[in-house]
Parts: sequence; structure tokens; C-alpha cells
Amino acid sequence: MIQKLNEVMINETSAIKNLLLELENQHKCIVTSDIFGMEACVGRIKEANKDIAHMEVQRRKITENKAMGPIIEEAKDSELENNFYKIKQLLHEVVLQKDTNELLIRQGLSFTNRMLNVLNPAREAKTYNGYGKVRK
Repeated sequence: MIQKLNEVMINETSAIKNLLLELENQHKCIVTSDIFGMEACVGRIKEANKDIAHMEVQRRKITENKAMGPIIEEAKDSELENNFYKIKQLLHEVVLQKDTNELLIRQGLSFTNRMLNVLNPAREAKTYNGYGKVRK
């Protein structure tokens, strides 16, 4: 069981590294405003996520849906423990990169919306509400 679990975790590590690489490519496309490159990244990120999900299903079959912490403590295998911490570290990096990409996309959309509002302002008449503030 421990050997199979190690193999699955090694495969899962490589799948997570692939996802991190795709997220970094997406980051480059966002920074350089490469729209078509960002669109191509979406499909590759989805494929990387499918690979990770497949590895996770295999791992859960082996561990019978038990938590990894107690399994690692019982096994007392340094390679298994090392693989588990590698996966945790990579997942932390993936979440950080994903959040960075989302923030950059939101920032770009906010800037675009502001520019559109400057170029094409609302044409309705401004009125005052009950508090004396202008309603937009």
C-alpha cells in the first residue's frame, strides 16, 4: 500500500507542477495583455486540473478516504512524508499564483470599466435624493 501511495503521490506532484507551470504561463499572458494566449491557457489549465483530480481519486481509493496525516504517522516512511510535504508546498504555490492571476484580471477589468465610463458617461439627468446627494 505504501509503495502504491508513493507512486500516486509522485504522479500527483508532477501534475501539480504542470498546473503551476500553466498558471505561470497565464500570468505572463496577463502581464503582456495577450488575449489569445490567455484563452489558450484556459484549456491547458482545465486539462491539468483533470489530471490532478484523477490522481486524487486514485489516492483516495488507496487510502479509503482517510486523512493523510494519520496514515503518514502510522507508516513512518520518510519518502511518503517528504512527498506529502512537497504536495502541500506546491498546492500553496498554486493557490498563490491563482490568486495573483485573479487579482490582475480584476484590476484590468476595473481599469477598462473606468475608461469606458470616462469615454461614454451616463446620459441620464442627475437628480437629488432625500439626503441632498446626487443620484447616479
